[in-house]
Amino acid sequence: MDKQPILKVRGKEFGGRGLPLICAPLVGENAEALKRELEKVLPQEPDLLEWRLDFFDSVRDFDAVVRVAQTLRRRVGRLVGELPLLFTIRSEKEGGHPIPLTSEERVGLYEAVCQAGVVDLLDFELGEGEENFRRVRETSRRHGVKLMGSFHDFAGTPAPEQIMAKFRQGERMGADLVKVAVMPQTAEDVLTLLQVTLEGRKSLTIPVITVAMGNYGSLTRMCGWVFGSSVTFAMGENSSAPGQIPIDELKTVLKVMQKALGGYLSESWIP
Repeated sequence: MDKQPILKVRGKEFGGRGLPLICAPLVGENAEALKRELEKVLPQEPDLLEWRLDFFDSVRDFDAVVRVAQTLRRRVGRLVGELPLLFTIRSEKEGGHPIPLTSEERVGLYEAVCQAGVVDLLDFELGEGEENFRRVRETSRRHGVKLMGSFHDFAGTPAPEQIMAKFRQGERMGADLVKVAVMPQTAEDVLTLLQVTLEGRKSLTIPVITVAMGNYGSLTRMCGWVFGSSVTFAMGENSSAPGQIPIDELKTVLKVMQKALGGYLSESWIP
């Protein structure tokens, strides 16, 4: 029996035993660029979309953000039906595009999109502090929006116990799922992340997402799910992080692996 519950969002399952969900980023700087991205990404059939607000020119205009999110939602619904929308403001210190928003303003923007009902999931960095995380958690829960606690290290790969501590921090702070992304420098770093992913998958009460970035880390985007990572991030029209693989190529690899593994991860593989 799974110790880790499955999180369901718009019919998509995070934390199951099948293939990972494929997430495609949207990094357009304005509404027109986002529209062009959607037209190229949606035919490739990703499982969810991540709108990276740190690339959006009008990120300080909360009303404009809500309007564009509403437009994205309508367009996605008209073209492909149900598809979860993940809302992310990545900080510069964790690898994001520089933006003119304070921590307080970022919290306010998260609260605004929750209240408007235009997103399904939020990515909020664990490093923003417990009080800010608590505020976003309370607002998201009140409006039925799922919350991902995240941590990104673009300089290297923390020790196994430090990665596990981030998993536990997200769980303790009330996240619905937790994500850790690292930058491996050696093959051992990649193995470290996969090992801790497996440990987290077996011991946490929430789904985990792990990513090793860059060329060395691209392997984890293809096989991380075998060790318990519930989402893999692919390249849509443009990438949002180093090492992302085009959606169609990633799907081909995943199907080969799924066939070789017998279709799903058995309980003898991950209890």
